[in-house]
Amino acid sequence: MASAAVATDANQTEQEHHDSLQAHFQPNISADEIEQVFHLKRAQPLLQVFTALFHGGFDGVLVRLLVLRELASDAATSAYTRADINTKLAYLLPESLETVLLRLRSNQLLAWDAQQGVYRVTPMARNVLSAIDSLLGLGQTEDEAEMGFLLSQVAGAQAVGGVSVEQLQHLLGRLVDLTEEFSDAIASGSEFRLRTAQAKWNMACDWVEKGSEILVAITSDENADSATHKAAQAIGRAQSKLLNMQGMFSRALNQIERQRVHLGQSGLSTTDIKRWLLLHDDLASLAEGAIDQPVVPLFSTPAEMIDVAETELLSERAAGVINTGLPSGEDAPTTISDGPAMQLELDDLLERLSNFASLGNFPSIGEEGPKSVPVQDSLLPASFAVASYRASMLPLLGDVSEASLQGSTAELARLPITFTPTDEMVQLTDPHVAAMSIASLSLNVSLDLDGATFDE
Repeated sequence: MASAAVATDANQTEQEHHDSLQAHFQPNISADEIEQVFHLKRAQPLLQVFTALFHGGFDGVLVRLLVLRELASDAATSAYTRADINTKLAYLLPESLETVLLRLRSNQLLAWDAQQGVYRVTPMARNVLSAIDSLLGLGQTEDEAEMGFLLSQVAGAQAVGGVSVEQLQHLLGRLVDLTEEFSDAIASGSEFRLRTAQAKWNMACDWVEKGSEILVAITSDENADSATHKAAQAIGRAQSKLLNMQGMFSRALNQIERQRVHLGQSGLSTTDIKRWLLLHDDLASLAEGAIDQPVVPLFSTPAEMIDVAETELLSERAAGVINTGLPSGEDAPTTISDGPAMQLELDDLLERLSNFASLGNFPSIGEEGPKSVPVQDSLLPASFAVASYRASMLPLLGDVSEASLQGSTAELARLPITFTPTDEMVQLTDPHVAAMSIASLSLNVSLDLDGATFDE
């Protein structure tokens, strides 16, 4: 009778669990018909371990992980008496330690050996801690692409011959997310968003290179099923699409560079202003001392208003003279436009570069000579504003779309000169310009002298 009662209680508990789960599904859908439900139910012991660790507030979770990590970190012994645990975790209150030990023991994270009177860390607990430590370790590195953990899981599973389709699909999903994120950044046209996305893209490409060998091993494995092969091939296609975005980044940044707006002749652009503003955490503080106190209104009393009204009424007004004739002519005011000054600067730069590109600057036949010069030799001497304006014109050299137009900028674009910039800076002794990007100007056309052609 007692056995029958125990069996009845177990069946009733299982039925209650099934009914509580079924309450989340549509009435005409059985929870047992869902494939993922079957897989999750089969992993119930492992999931209950995570529930025991992470259920409740963060402080309680932290203390449980602390106790379990402390016990599992000692490789010198695998068994702990209660006295050993009290000594090792003496910084915890006895009541809190007792509660945590009871919870870990009741959920198969700690095993109690009654014969020897010691606690042991279970294999399941070590597996759980290993997975958590891997995620925590990769979370502390500079992995903005967030692919390190996913790729490490695939690599580890491949090394022991147990890679699953689910692991590959997680990695594929992350690659698709990154591709969409980078595409949105390119479509936004924002220089700052583009440069941030490009830095993240470079890091993602590093992970792609590390994972290429793993994918080759998976696709060449004869024992892998068709679903695994398809997932690996899909990851390969996603990686190729991700790598091909380099040209899209370059074209978008070049387009922004051509459309950069400079503020007058200061040499500053809107990008420089935004970068400077981003360096300030409190933008409102920039207005301190720049904005005066609010206007204080002045109110008139009724007596003052009466005095003003009497003055206006009693004053003699001059009779208005109606003049129907046209007003006399006046000379137009003389204005000074800033356009010609900038045109003069452009013509001066064009003359400088044209002299550099003339035939007289080529070395003689059989003579070795320099065909490139540092960019500062063509921009200086000049004031900071003029040097900045000249530097802003250099990206037009070799621009095919600009060269097809008319005007001074088109003549500049058609010059046989190549502008080669870098990201590094060089210090100068110029009184107006302290430093400048390292760049060079070089000739890029064939030389035709006396009917003979000599290529560079």
